[in-house]
Amino acid sequence: MPALIKKRSRKAGLPPGTLIHIGEKKTEKTKITLFDYDELHIDEKEVKNIEECLSFKDKPTVTWINVEGIHEVEVLEKLGNYFGIHPLALEDIVNTDQRPKIDDFENNIFIVLKMLSYNEKSREIITEQISLILGSNFVISFQEGIEGDVFNPIRDRIRANKGRIRKAGSDYLTYRLLDAVVDNYFVILEKLGEKIELLQEELIKNLTPEILHKIHDLKREMIFLRKTVWPLREVISGLQKIESSLVEDTTKIYLRDIYDHTIQVMDSIETFREMISSMIEIYLSNLNNRINSVMKVLTIIATIFMPPTFIVGIYGMNFKYMPELDWKWAYPVVLLIMLIIAVSMLIVFKKKKWW
Repeated sequence: MPALIKKRSRKAGLPPGTLIHIGEKKTEKTKITLFDYDELHIDEKEVKNIEECLSFKDKPTVTWINVEGIHEVEVLEKLGNYFGIHPLALEDIVNTDQRPKIDDFENNIFIVLKMLSYNEKSREIITEQISLILGSNFVISFQEGIEGDVFNPIRDRIRANKGRIRKAGSDYLTYRLLDAVVDNYFVILEKLGEKIELLQEELIKNLTPEILHKIHDLKREMIFLRKTVWPLREVISGLQKIESSLVEDTTKIYLRDIYDHTIQVMDSIETFREMISSMIEIYLSNLNNRINSVMKVLTIIATIFMPPTFIVGIYGMNFKYMPELDWKWAYPVVLLIMLIIAVSMLIVFKKKKWW
């Protein structure tokens, strides 16, 4: 986060719409893939230069251009000029810490959301910003990295001509892209649910500071997820209510399904947050119980040794005429009395269930 803030400071004083990449620096070349299709034909290829995309702009078919890598701002600027993307939208595309949102421009609709993935090795959530431009007959998607995405099932359905995706327009393609991102949230929640279950079992067996660190890490992940998903609900709701010819009424019905899924994700996140909060309470309660048990044992030991200490204190006084000082059996008798007192106190503590 400090690095992003430091980089964002470079934009201070620059006019709106100035393209400066904010995010993890990439060295790979931007990759552009293109799908052009209708119900009868499909054209799929990797574009070598932006000029190849221009011929698809005015076609009656649906064109999906996917840009992987947004660090080359010259490529984005040229693409934006060809397809009429607003400079403020391009500025948000290269800002990888952008909040999920939707903007309605006259010729297109701009959508920002976060795509999440789970790294099995590091057991961490990886986030990537996805930006979508919905036009009359085209969709342009911008991805932050080039490490894969959740759109492969959509590509397979386009190739195989399954469902209604090849029969519908660009708004339906946008819906399918949004749906793929939201559905992947459930995969992330499933992984986090498994982590929480394992941590609950570990919390019962062992009470160590490392467990508390793991709980706090999970809590931070829940805060991050909530921050990611909560604005998305407003995005989907805004796309449903938008008054634009780019989104047909038949597609808005499908958008309601995404909205319901977003609510389910939010409910699951809130449930997990409550479970994690209760785990912290359980940890602190068990820690207090352990401290109380230790204090209880120490108190009982101190109480048992109080009478013998009192007796030893009496016989530690150096008075000359103490009668037991000259008695032959005084020493073993006093030790026996102290032992009887200690055993008697232990028996009383056992009967009262204090021990």
